[in-house]
Amino acid sequence: MPSALITGGSGFFGGLLKRHLLKQGWECTNIDLVKDEDQDPALTSIQGDIRDKSLLETVFGANRFDSVFHCAAILAHGAPDKRFLWTSNVDGTRNIAEAAARHGVKSMVYTSSNCLWGESMNRPIREDDPPHPIELYGRSKWEGERVLEPFQNHLNITSIRCPTIMDAERLGLLAILFEFIADGRKVWVVGKGDNRYQFIYAGDLIAAFQKATELTSSEILHIGSDDVKSLRDVYEYVTTKAGTGARIASLPKLPTLFGMRIAYWLKCSPLGPYHYKMIAENFEFDTSKIKRMLSWQPTLRNEEMLWKAYEYFAQHREELKHRSNASAHRQPAKMGIIRLLKWLS
Repeated sequence: MPSALITGGSGFFGGLLKRHLLKQGWECTNIDLVKDEDQDPALTSIQGDIRDKSLLETVFGANRFDSVFHCAAILAHGAPDKRFLWTSNVDGTRNIAEAAARHGVKSMVYTSSNCLWGESMNRPIREDDPPHPIELYGRSKWEGERVLEPFQNHLNITSIRCPTIMDAERLGLLAILFEFIADGRKVWVVGKGDNRYQFIYAGDLIAAFQKATELTSSEILHIGSDDVKSLRDVYEYVTTKAGTGARIASLPKLPTLFGMRIAYWLKCSPLGPYHYKMIAENFEFDTSKIKRMLSWQPTLRNEEMLWKAYEYFAQHREELKHRSNASAHRQPAKMGIIRLLKWLS
């Protein structure tokens, strides 16, 4: 049976990928800072740090991996320590590639991000558009891509740049939105809410990851949903299905963005530069290359994905209040000053 190393396999997307591969008959090894809750005869779980070269040498030396799926990353709102974020996302990525190349792994798939861009181009962004990250997490993912370049002569590396990954169990900052909806409060958009922001369904991303292991060259690929509607339309779809009385309302664009910057600077809001740039702008990837190279197509639209994530939140809300020691995307983010906006809604 095929064998894979998954970094970050205790997290939101890494966990979904891991469980999917196990169901398909793969042997999986997971390395994560967070303890793995899953158990399976074909699963080996290691609670450890990918910055630890000796640990990686032991793991790669004891296994013969066909593929490495590098999903581990430290998020900006999940780690106040900037050096920890940078070394985990950059040095950890280099360590994984070095070990994979040294031990003859055939393919590696790297989870990159749309955070490589902090501003809209008002058109779908292509793979040959130069990245321009505006905050630390985006810069770390961009540097992660660059540290992989020297290893492309030794293994096939596919960097898949992802927008927000969506499915049931996706929480983090989205849990703030979901709490507004569940409590029947006003759901705020900035300006008219007519900006379009692309998501990717986790199941569709998993399909692309598996297809990428069959490539015989190293590639950078953009992925995302089709038929991207405005945020207002997406939110209205979810609020209507939820039936909680939540309704869409608008905040003035310039004062809102100014206030978000001040709140982040004062460290009383979880929304950073990337979020307050993108919350009011368009962002969409051109996905023609991945469709052509992998014969891949998305299956869910934004509004359908967001509903799946909200439905999970609504069904498990009480349990989630007590969840801790999980990855940043698998537990609700703290609202900070946004709670004041909820009281006023």
